[in-house]
Amino acid sequence: MLISTAYAMGAPGGQAGQGGGLAGFLPIIILFAIFYFLLIRPQQKKAKEHKAMIDNLKKGNRVVTSGGIYGTILGLDDTTIGLEIAEKVKIKVARGNIAGLVSDIEGSAKSQEKK
Repeated sequence: MLISTAYAMGAPGGQAGQGGGLAGFLPIIILFAIFYFLLIRPQQKKAKEHKAMIDNLKKGNRVVTSGGIYGTILGLDDTTIGLEIAEKVKIKVARGNIAGLVSDIEGSAKSQEKK
């Protein structure tokens, strides 16, 4: 008698566990939308701004590298930048290793100090 009761409580036609087609993917779609707006989109915007800054560098700009070295641009090449980091001390770094312009960094530091 107990076994027949268990069969009676099951879904008819053997369709147990099937949900709607879109309803099963809805949480995944929502999660992807959250990741897009909180992680992917801001990262793409930051990369676009960095590329524009790298493309607009010119001789005489003061920059800081990703390693924290401050210097003045002496020469530009397609892939490298010549920097003077001290009097008569010159180095070459890859364009992608330029983290930012010194005036931009100093300006943001001063605005944070005022807050």
